[in-house]
Amino acid sequence: MNDREKLMKSSQIFAVLALALPGVVCAQNAGEAFGPDNPFYTASTLPFQAPPFDKIKNNAYQPAIDAGMAQQMQEVEAIANSPAPPTFDNTIVALEKTGQLLSRVMEVFDCVTAANTDDDLQKVQEYEAPRLSEHQDAIYLNAKLFARIKAIYDERASLHLDPESLKLVEYDYQQFVKAGANLSDADKTKLKAINAEDAKLENDFMTKLLAAAKKGAYATNDPAALAGLSEGQMAAARQAAEARKQQDWLIPLQNTTQQPDLTFLTNRSTRQVLFEHSWDRAERGDANDTRSTIARLAQLRAQKAALLGYSNYAAWNLTDQMAKTPEAALHFVDALVPAATAKAASEAKDIQALIDSQHGGFTLEPWDWEFYSEQVRKAKYDLDESQVKPYFELNNVLENGVFYAAHQLYGLTFKERHDLPVYQPDVRVFEVFDADGKPLALIYFDYFKRDNKNGGAWMDVLTTQSKLLGVLPVVYNIANFEKPAPGQPALLSFDDVTTMFHEFGHALHGMFADTEYPSLSGTQVARDFVEFPSQFNEHWASYPEVFEHYARHYKTGEPMPAELAAKIRKSRTFNQGYMLTEILAAAELDLQWHTLPVTAPLEDPDVFEKDALEKTHLWIKYVPPRYRSSYFLHIWANGYQAGYYAYLWTEMLDDDAFQWFEDHGGLTRANGDRFRRMVLSRGNTEDLAKMYSDWLGAEPSIEPMLKFRGLKDEETGK
Repeated sequence: MNDREKLMKSSQIFAVLALALPGVVCAQNAGEAFGPDNPFYTASTLPFQAPPFDKIKNNAYQPAIDAGMAQQMQEVEAIANSPAPPTFDNTIVALEKTGQLLSRVMEVFDCVTAANTDDDLQKVQEYEAPRLSEHQDAIYLNAKLFARIKAIYDERASLHLDPESLKLVEYDYQQFVKAGANLSDADKTKLKAINAEDAKLENDFMTKLLAAAKKGAYATNDPAALAGLSEGQMAAARQAAEARKQQDWLIPLQNTTQQPDLTFLTNRSTRQVLFEHSWDRAERGDANDTRSTIARLAQLRAQKAALLGYSNYAAWNLTDQMAKTPEAALHFVDALVPAATAKAASEAKDIQALIDSQHGGFTLEPWDWEFYSEQVRKAKYDLDESQVKPYFELNNVLENGVFYAAHQLYGLTFKERHDLPVYQPDVRVFEVFDADGKPLALIYFDYFKRDNKNGGAWMDVLTTQSKLLGVLPVVYNIANFEKPAPGQPALLSFDDVTTMFHEFGHALHGMFADTEYPSLSGTQVARDFVEFPSQFNEHWASYPEVFEHYARHYKTGEPMPAELAAKIRKSRTFNQGYMLTEILAAAELDLQWHTLPVTAPLEDPDVFEKDALEKTHLWIKYVPPRYRSSYFLHIWANGYQAGYYAYLWTEMLDDDAFQWFEDHGGLTRANGDRFRRMVLSRGNTEDLAKMYSDWLGAEPSIEPMLKFRGLKDEETGK
């Protein structure tokens, strides 16, 4: 499995009908006036309305956000107070057109605050977070507006709407009800207070975690402590130290529990220290400790659910997801635990045997797993990561792998644009052309790790496709690959390669969007569907025709030797027990936090975490959860609360989908065009389960997932 920090850190988290992000009326102390000199004042004149990053300064954001909120409130009030009887056009469509200024600024603001933040941006984020929440409430809890929407919803059967328009009516009604539109005025007041505090705490969590991760980096002045790292890795560690104006070497933390360099470090003490830096990054009792923040967030969310009439937050949040209920999500996750943990135990036994054969004299610990499992992999498959990386140079993987697969499946072509401004020098921009040569989209790539960047990898949009608004999509992919020293190539692991294909799968979902209404466009679908197109796209990374096209030595251009490529394919199920178990542990933690009843006390995160994992049989010493509660960015600030199970749910969908492709000829334009037409272009315009089964021709099956994970023998079926 690849680096599963696919965050989709997105303005969708706060979406109000996809265009309006939570906000409030104009702030009293905005600082800068909002006028024609502000780069957000009008739509960008650049191709695809791409952001004019060269003109956007930090002081432009707050006045534009405030003006955008004020403008949208005027637009919403005009709809709500209209004397004309409510119609689809004067209410539903009119609402779709609101908030364009706010959307324009927030899509850029979300991008830079996640990928290239600084102290000034964090102050704006802190200031605006509760106001954005209040603005969302002001729209969703507007009684007059909801009355108009409800009137249209109640009469929808007689309106003779096209299927997409009918879906929009149903979607709007559901979102308003879910947001509390049916509450009494007193309960709406309570809900607004909860939402405002939640928004502030989510922002506090992000700020603390970013600082905690930066502070948690491992630094040393002893080269012996870093024995086992390659010359390139040592140079990168030196560069990371220099970037912070520190001497010697520094290893920054990535978002997950395990850290990439644990695979290579031969010094066990170093491995332990690096692991512990990761494990307790946000639990040091300092200003960056997140435990009190997440405990209060969990409590607030339980209170919100109770106010809205649900037994717990997950029950409320999953009403519009494919799983529908926490019981269904838990049943799905729980069913995978026995096979995953049994496989992990078998893998641990192999590792312990290797440690013992080397007279290690110790019992396997989590900081040993990556180091010794790599040795087991070498022994089982004669596969050495250092032999593999020279064949995965980043630019070659992008252009001859990611782009090549998209061309073969969908006829896309790509042209790099050097004339469009970017927010950071490492960012690259490509124009995407459809099979008929027409411009389709712009895509930005920001691949290298920085201290001022959130951990993980994600996709989001800078412009959402909409026929109604006449705009084409502008999307971006962000990752945290190790930046090479100047003059050195960016060489990737196969996990990194798979991450590139994954995030580009999200990008395809956004770029192929072909809908009338922005609220239903592209990736604005349920959390337990949104990872399906991305995880499906991962399969092409190892597909022979694609793999052979990009897996070439960065110096010689020679293709990867067939025997080495065969070893990679053969080893695809290696360590899957561990990988699945760590994800299951994270998914269970998420669901346990978000099924707390309103009567539960304020939890101690450390005690809660241990209890939650013990009762789900996932408190396993040598397999820590992929994310601890205290640095679980997905669920506390990135919109995956009660939804982290979605990665596994959609893995079931994507493996079943890839099996369909294999059964129908594999990498062909006919297959790609059919998938694009029936799934990737449709956004949220129809029931997602029906969309999937109509395309597949059957209900989804978990069998391909078990096969691809190596949890089921292909020959015996057991």
